[in-house]
Amino acid sequence: MPLQLLLAAGTYDRVRAIHDGRVKVDGVELNCLVGMRVEEIFFRQARYQEFDIAEFSLSAYLYLMSEANPPLIAIPVFPSRMFRHQSIYVNSKSGIKTPQDLRGKTVSAPEYGMTAIVWQRGFLREEYGVGEDEMTWKTGTLEPAEVTRPERVSFQLPTNVSSIAPGKCLSHMLAEGEIDAIYTAPQPSTYDKDKVVRLFPNFKQVEADYYKRTGIHPIMHVVVIKREVYEKNPWVAKNLMKAFAKSMALAREDIAERAALAFMLPWLEDHLDETRELMGDNYWVDGFHANRHVIDKFCQYSFDQGLARKRLQPEELFAKETLETFAV
Repeated sequence: MPLQLLLAAGTYDRVRAIHDGRVKVDGVELNCLVGMRVEEIFFRQARYQEFDIAEFSLSAYLYLMSEANPPLIAIPVFPSRMFRHQSIYVNSKSGIKTPQDLRGKTVSAPEYGMTAIVWQRGFLREEYGVGEDEMTWKTGTLEPAEVTRPERVSFQLPTNVSSIAPGKCLSHMLAEGEIDAIYTAPQPSTYDKDKVVRLFPNFKQVEADYYKRTGIHPIMHVVVIKREVYEKNPWVAKNLMKAFAKSMALAREDIAERAALAFMLPWLEDHLDETRELMGDNYWVDGFHANRHVIDKFCQYSFDQGLARKRLQPEELFAKETLETFAV
């Protein structure tokens, strides 16, 4: 009798074959929740562990793993990755032209502990010498229609962090000059290249140079299993990894199809060739060993920024069965 488990994850191309049933998990009958925003998945999994398997915030996961008796265990599958230099926006009249100009300014983020923002603070300090303690921080909703976004886990926030007033939203505050910058994941609705601009206007080149220099393709999300499920069924971890690998392989075939485009992007072929030239054929890779340096860097950033309670090692974060691979 297959083990029945509930999966909550985004319907990305690399996960879609699991959602639609083309790829099965050996020994498991999956019930896949479709259409739920990742913000809801993260919140419900962090607070209540509602899902047997879930896509999850890397930052929140590190915090939980730095506490006693963590309720989740991860496998080295990373549904979301993104370079984040492009996601820092500034008011065009703020006087901010370089990262160093952020010093002394009022900056903001939807959540202080968001994975994207941890990466942004980390590379700004490490590569540009700009520390998060050199500015005033505001947190709150990005757009008017959003409800208040509490931190998913109980981060101990620095004293230079405070919430915006009720009824306010960060995107409008940035356009009106009430704040100087937003560190974010989504693009603010007020981005218009007049009042709101990117800190790195040539972000594509900046991010490519960052990758060449560091070999880091930043990880945003990780796949987690409820610890009680894993401890009763440790074989699930490896079988899940195999299924995600098969699903990603199908996505690679789709994106490489040249006769008829699988996605509505006219110059997809050129984008793919450009990406392969920079990052190689295996430009989006799961697995522990290929990503250890990325995870280790994030562990350092999380600890340095006062989010994770201790300096974790990458090997501590994943089910032991997934740290090694085998070949037939």
